[in-house]
Amino acid sequence: MSAPVVIFDLDGTLIDSAPAIHAVSNAVLADLGFEALTLPQVRSFVGKGVPNLVRQLLIASDADADGPLFRQVETALVARYETDVEGNVPYPGVPEALEALAGLGCRLAVCTNKPYRPAEAALRHVGLWERFELVIGGDSLPTRKPDPAMLHRTHEKLGGGRMIYVGDSEVDSETAANAQAPFALYTEGYRKTPVADLPHNIAFSDFAMLPGIVRHFEW
Repeated sequence: MSAPVVIFDLDGTLIDSAPAIHAVSNAVLADLGFEALTLPQVRSFVGKGVPNLVRQLLIASDADADGPLFRQVETALVARYETDVEGNVPYPGVPEALEALAGLGCRLAVCTNKPYRPAEAALRHVGLWERFELVIGGDSLPTRKPDPAMLHRTHEKLGGGRMIYVGDSEVDSETAANAQAPFALYTEGYRKTPVADLPHNIAFSDFAMLPGIVRHFEW
């Protein structure tokens, strides 16, 4: 039996990016004369793509999320995303887990709502870029998660067969369900829902567990 395709979310799953996103967001807001937001505030905005992040930043700043500031903030945010990568760190055990999965013959990919170029920059910064055969960002296709197109495209490009999706959030759970893909929930990311209430096939809190999960998963 061939090894499966293992597809990962990025923010809150492979990397703790909230500190970097927090810094970038506050830098953009400061340039416009707005007050800084807290890390928990910005972390709660992560996961649904840049347009949602921009809207939430503006709403939290008591600004018009549907006015001309939207495009200005979005453009500035994406530009900084590609260069201001300090604060992105892999979760403990991620590099070792990816190496072990590759050793099992798994084909590895990332599907993230973060735009492609910032996703590439973050992955290169933390030394994980070379681990993945394919990365699809939030601007790579006409739709983004929880639409299942990202997962379907990735699965097809990596040869089909068995697939498992690894993520941390409500959006990831919904995406897996929409794609009819098994879902492994990393419990230490950015979810707001209790683990027991978030649909998943299996949950894990330590990336050292993931290779065994993939090896022994009942497909």
